[in-house]
Order: sequence, then C-alpha cells, then structure tokens
Amino acid sequence: MQPRISYITLGVDDLARSVDFYRDVLGLPTEGIIGEEFENGAVAFFKMAGGLTFALWPRDSIAADCGVTKGMPDPTALMLAHNVECRDEVDALMSLLPAAAVVKPARELFWGGYGGVFQDPDGHLWEVVFNPKHAG
Repeated sequence: MQPRISYITLGVDDLARSVDFYRDVLGLPTEGIIGEEFENGAVAFFKMAGGLTFALWPRDSIAADCGVTKGMPDPTALMLAHNVECRDEVDALMSLLPAAAVVKPARELFWGGYGGVFQDPDGHLWEVVFNPKHAG
C-alpha cells in the first residue's frame, strides 16, 4: 500500500444538515448532494487541497454498503486537523462556528502552538491549529 489517502468519508446521520455545515459554515466548496436516485447512493463530495476528496455519506448507507452493523457514534474514534498559517486564522475560523460546536476555544497549546477544537453536527472532532515550527 502506498502512503497516501485519496478520500476521507465521514458517516453522518443527516446528510443535508452536514452539507449545510461544511458548505455554509466552513465554506468548503461542493456541488451538493448527488446520487439520490440510487439506493444508499446519496453522498456529498468536497475537493480539498493536495487532491484529497472529503466525502459525507449517511451512516445507514455505509452500513448497508459494507454489510456491517451501524453502531453508536463515538467522537473519540477519529479526529481531523486543519493547520493554518497564523494564529489569527485559528481565531477567524473558530469565530465562524456556532457556540455549541466549540469543544475547546482557541488557546495556547503546551507544545508551543495555538489551536481550538470543534465538533461538526455529527460529533466528528476537528482541530484548528497553528504550528509556529512549521509556519510559512
């Protein structure tokens, strides 16, 4: 296996709600929900930097497609990170979020960085972080 990831797919309980959050709150570009004409096919894709595709797919559809039982969501099972170029970008992005989405407000981090953590509508954790050791 090559050391790369092409797609990251998050399972969501309400696809439209999640698309609204990622498109309208975070500003990620998408063509919206596609594939609704297929059983378990409704999905939304977001093109990310570096060729990565970020997808939202209903958890029921993932379970049906993969032949697994849908379990209880666990926000600690996965954490995504969005690194930014400066502290002000952390604050700017965190200020766009509904207050209920913020898990940890932006703050100085013990290792010298600056960041905050938020949850999407399905509880997936995202860290927004500035790492001064890797800036510019």
